[in-house]
Amino acid sequence: MSLDALYALIAEDMRSVDAVIRERLYSEVVLIRQVAEYIINSGGKRMRPALVVLCAGAAGYRGGHRHELAAVVEFIHTATLLHDDVVDESDLRRGNKTANAMFGNAASVLVGDFLYSRAFQMMVSVGSMRVQQILADATNTIAEGEVLQLLNVHNADADVEQYLQVIRFKTAKLFEAAARLGAVLGGLSPEEEDGYARYGMHLGTAFQLIDDVLDYSGDEEALGKHLGDDLAEGKPTLPLIHVLLHGNAEQAACVRRAIEEGGRDEFAGVMAAIHATGALDETRRRAAEEARLAKEAISVAGDSVFKESLVNLADFAVTRDH
Repeated sequence: MSLDALYALIAEDMRSVDAVIRERLYSEVVLIRQVAEYIINSGGKRMRPALVVLCAGAAGYRGGHRHELAAVVEFIHTATLLHDDVVDESDLRRGNKTANAMFGNAASVLVGDFLYSRAFQMMVSVGSMRVQQILADATNTIAEGEVLQLLNVHNADADVEQYLQVIRFKTAKLFEAAARLGAVLGGLSPEEEDGYARYGMHLGTAFQLIDDVLDYSGDEEALGKHLGDDLAEGKPTLPLIHVLLHGNAEQAACVRRAIEEGGRDEFAGVMAAIHATGALDETRRRAAEEARLAKEAISVAGDSVFKESLVNLADFAVTRDH
């Protein structure tokens, strides 16, 4: 199922979210508007704000706060992208030049700060201390995940658990928060809220694991980025860790050099080792297990078209090719 088909149920909601995003992006500082609009309008799956809307629907909430909080989640996500691209020295995202390549590192970092602070202004307007707690905790955990990832760069001794911790902090935490927000808006019980949160966490983990697969197997044009970007940056993702654990001495040595030195000199050898050891199949298997756990967690929700869409979204996270 395509993402457009998945979003058909909430198409009108997503238009409302986009309207909130455009309204809240406004600043009297022209450069802030230029950079923020550039990154917000440069594509993207809008999966995190869609998750807020879908989970709110599954929880029986149809009030206006779902659009505001969906926009908040997208602003937090966008701020992390702006900062990530500066840290990673990336020049391509979603098929376009990154904001730092267009406007410079300083502007990207500062506009990322603007988006974070604007997100906090917006969440305060909802008037819920619980909402503020969820988003404040998520933002703090994401920052911890970014630092953990930085510490793991060029570390060929990073193990599977260390890597999964980075994913859960840096990527899955915002998925978890988005899903939990929907449950909170619906006034669900703590047990039900935790089920929604677990759904988001497992969905986000599956999503990132497939990103790691696509970094070595996707189509560059469809992905909107260069294959092997993580390798060039010296990031020990799961396919590489699998080769280090299960490859022969020559394969492991090749991957170790690639992680420790960065760059693309070892790309052909690394690709050969990844395919020879079944690293991508193993990463997909782990992603499929995360999707299964996500679907199991959302079983706390009552039957509805929204719950059905959440189940389909978990399947999409694993089967997508971009």
